[in-house]
Amino acid sequence: MTHTLTTPRFAFIKAGWHADIVDRALEGFLELIPAEQVDVFEVPGAFEMPLMARDLATTGRYAAVACAAFVVDGGIYRHDFVAQAVVDGLMRAGLDTGVPVLSVSLTPHHYQETDHHNAIYRAHFVQKGREAANAALKITEARKALA
Repeated sequence: MTHTLTTPRFAFIKAGWHADIVDRALEGFLELIPAEQVDVFEVPGAFEMPLMARDLATTGRYAAVACAAFVVDGGIYRHDFVAQAVVDGLMRAGLDTGVPVLSVSLTPHHYQETDHHNAIYRAHFVQKGREAANAALKITEARKALA
């Protein structure tokens, strides 16, 4: 299905883990794209994002789907494997559906739950949200030009 509305709609998926950081990406996204054009969805964690992104993309309602998560080393599993699986799944969702799926999924090498690190990543997520919005707008325009 192809997105055909004149005013494009965008989906924004955010993982619930580290919401105090991840939610900042939505703030940055909404600085460039009006909230009236964005439907927000929350999933438990990063691992659930590719499936939700694929499901939303197949509806044909969205010009692009942005996904935000913060994948950190919890000491129990290899977070780098989870992060790679998520990014691969998001790319596959976009390729399989023909709808751009954008990642605001960050995996820091050294994260500690301190005020200092949290402040750095909150600010970084705002910037990454802006970048995702900019990419969503640009890819939407580029695809419109191809049509």
